[in-house]
Amino acid sequence: MSVGLLLVAHAGAASHFRGLVERLLGRLPLALDCFELDFDADLDVALPLASTVMRRVDSGDGVLILTDLYGASPSNLAARLTQLGTPARRVSGLNLPMLLRVCNYPELSLDELARTATTGGKIGVILDHA
Repeated sequence: MSVGLLLVAHAGAASHFRGLVERLLGRLPLALDCFELDFDADLDVALPLASTVMRRVDSGDGVLILTDLYGASPSNLAARLTQLGTPARRVSGLNLPMLLRVCNYPELSLDELARTATTGGKIGVILDHA
């Protein structure tokens, strides 16, 4: 078993990141799915739908939820998902280096993978003096 991965983001963003990772890696080493939220979405309506997607990627080791912007509706929905009983961790600030880093360490536990996501997201941001 391994940790499942759920991307929760604004409409269009999560599926875009998934497509990039599939193109770059060729195959996904973790069960990965997306839940995209429209800007005017009702979180109470979205929660059971997102929960269904989260359960699809959970093989028993929990789910790492990566969300695009802390404090925005997708992140708030992700926070609610972590309270439903499935072991889950939320990391905000989704970027491609974060997602690639996570996919390169599929054997890590949920907590280790959450820390790895945070590190990958941070070290992937570089100020170039060119």
